[in-house]
Amino acid sequence: MRNPSLRIHLVLAFSLCIVSAWPVCAQEIYDIVIANGRVMDPETGLDAVRNVGIRGPSVVAISQNPLQGETEINARGLVVSPGFIDLHAHGQSARANEFQAMDGVTTALELESGVPDVPMFLAMRQGDAVINYGASISHGALRTWSMPEYTETVDGIVARIGEAGEITEEIIELFFETIGAGRYKELDPAYYPVLWQRLRKGLNDGALGIGMPHQYYPGVSYDEIFRLFQFAAEQEAPIYTHVREMGVTGMQEVISNAVATGAPLHIVHMNSSSLWEYETNLDLILGAQERGADITTEAYPYTAASTGIESAIFDEGWQERLRISYGDIQWQDTGERLTEQTFKKYRQEGGVVIIHLMKPEWIKAQLADPRVMVASDGMPYAPGAHPRGAGTFSRFLGRYVRDQEILSLMGGLAKITLMPAERLESIAPQMRRKGRIQIGSDADITIFNAGNIIDTADFEGELTYSEGVQYVIVNGKFVVWDGELVEGARPGQAILGRNVVF
Repeated sequence: MRNPSLRIHLVLAFSLCIVSAWPVCAQEIYDIVIANGRVMDPETGLDAVRNVGIRGPSVVAISQNPLQGETEINARGLVVSPGFIDLHAHGQSARANEFQAMDGVTTALELESGVPDVPMFLAMRQGDAVINYGASISHGALRTWSMPEYTETVDGIVARIGEAGEITEEIIELFFETIGAGRYKELDPAYYPVLWQRLRKGLNDGALGIGMPHQYYPGVSYDEIFRLFQFAAEQEAPIYTHVREMGVTGMQEVISNAVATGAPLHIVHMNSSSLWEYETNLDLILGAQERGADITTEAYPYTAASTGIESAIFDEGWQERLRISYGDIQWQDTGERLTEQTFKKYRQEGGVVIIHLMKPEWIKAQLADPRVMVASDGMPYAPGAHPRGAGTFSRFLGRYVRDQEILSLMGGLAKITLMPAERLESIAPQMRRKGRIQIGSDADITIFNAGNIIDTADFEGELTYSEGVQYVIVNGKFVVWDGELVEGARPGQAILGRNVVF
């Protein structure tokens, strides 16, 4: 450049373009800009006021300088966090998603129980998901399906669903009645190959591993469970387990299987599976981790559990095993505490109960442990359902992290963003872009007020939304705006296992 004066002017203009928003330069326009928020990323440790630019489904800019967007949010005074990830959500419907979105959740997965048919599950959710969804393949369902006395019946149910193009209440009831019929039966090892074939198909259909809640099917042999771990290790597929029984021995079974086979293992709701034995179980898990085993666990921030009253958990001897009685059980539909008479009546009918059986100090200790993630175990939506389906993450951040100071805010966020994402990365490559706020990460973002985030749902009435979550973005689309649900927003996408074959 031969004109020194012109060169100086251009350099000055370029410098102004960098440090200011002067019209001397044409600034890039993003789809969404989150301005002036406290951006917190547990992986990099970023905790600073930044401006975030989103284009399409991705974060494409994180800057100290002002950004311009077609839609702009002033997040001054708010935390801008990766969207919360729930590894344990039975509520797989748009209505259940709405409660979780108001609790800051952007991805909710059915991993404990799993689903018997992955393509059917994905088809049901596609286009009607507020947040991201996915599932494991159900060991419990497929082992019954592999029993020759039930195969024809289950095949017929699946065919009916395919013909109808939808799943009716009648079909659901028939399906679970059939699947449940095998829960007290041992699968003949001659049919293991049939089971492995069905499980392999589920993984190839996009399952995120194998759901194995074998306390619900006590007829399963120790051999079958061990062989399942061998199969999972060969497939490099995680097992998500609700252990065989409460206490230590159930944990020892799955931990020893994981160590012996090398299978990845995630133990769900260790709080309700451990009860008063939680300290021993935490040390069992830590000991295995320190020796290289791929084992993780989770807990929810409530002292009550919830399940079907007809389940094997309430088989004879339940009072002694759980150290509770009839009055500690609450009928979901009415909120009433049970008596011996009503317990027998409802057990005959079937339905959902809430079980008050844990102590606050047990929960606090487990949530404070850096090895333990947070997951909801949220139930399918019902007005009187356990509040964990509506308030788990706000309760954890508000009551435990802020009020009781069991962890730093960054440490708390890691348990509900980065750690669950990392648990899934080996089976679901998509998760490498979630649980983080970085350039190139997915635009699944939760913006909340750390000073007032709190759960409001309780055990006495209908579910209510959490407070303090101001904005939630899923795949670059708002599902919560200024503390309110965005009506009709359905940007949730499927999270699929790496083996998926299209």
